[in-house]
Amino acid sequence: MSLRLIDMVFPGDANHHGTLFGGVGLAHLDKVAFLAASRHARRTVVTAGCEQIDFAAPARIGEMVEAIGRVVRVGRSSLGVEVELHAEALLTGERRLCTRGVFNMVALRGEGDAKAMDAPAEPAESVDGWLRTAEMVFPGTTNHYGALFGGDALKLMGKAAFVSATRYSRAVVVMAATHRIDFTTLIRGGDMVELASRVTRAGRSSITVGVELWAEGLLTGDRRRSAVAEFVMVAVDTEGRPAALRPPA
Repeated sequence: MSLRLIDMVFPGDANHHGTLFGGVGLAHLDKVAFLAASRHARRTVVTAGCEQIDFAAPARIGEMVEAIGRVVRVGRSSLGVEVELHAEALLTGERRLCTRGVFNMVALRGEGDAKAMDAPAEPAESVDGWLRTAEMVFPGTTNHYGALFGGDALKLMGKAAFVSATRYSRAVVVMAATHRIDFTTLIRGGDMVELASRVTRAGRSSITVGVELWAEGLLTGDRRRSAVAEFVMVAVDTEGRPAALRPPA
């Protein structure tokens, strides 16, 4: 099963040519490889190396980048994760493959752990209408209790709403309102978070996006729905005024 991570290319991630730094692209790929391998092995996973990775096309400032990882090889303690990085133009939907390769990960076994890892599964994509993206909760985003800051959770959910609304409308969209946000369980440092988002309603210039945030313990597989929210995004013109939406293709 594929796991994906979506982010924006902002100026701080780009070089003087206006394209994504290679190191930032590799960091996205390493993160998605780590998450895919950890979810598969349910063990502590570290990066052992990567096979040749060639950058075939650039990702430019203002574009989205989508990193996709899938476990394709499982050994006694190692996993091979096939990774791809795609760039996507916001307004046209034009996509191009920037790079692909394989990251080799090692699953560390605890004392007495002799259980074999499962073989890689056949690829399967969700067809339920939800866009699913993953992120990792690192210490820099947690409070003194070791839980994810509410503001950082809102940032992740707002980004998911932006991506879904942009892909739906292929227009410049901005956040206009949040109708309601409910937090139900703690999200701990070291958890993976999966953001599921989908457009639930579209008006003349507004798009309502429902977002669910799921936390998952990488070693246990325990999943819990930690937050739900509804965001209203508005398409705007070059002057920042509401603009009529084009019918979706």
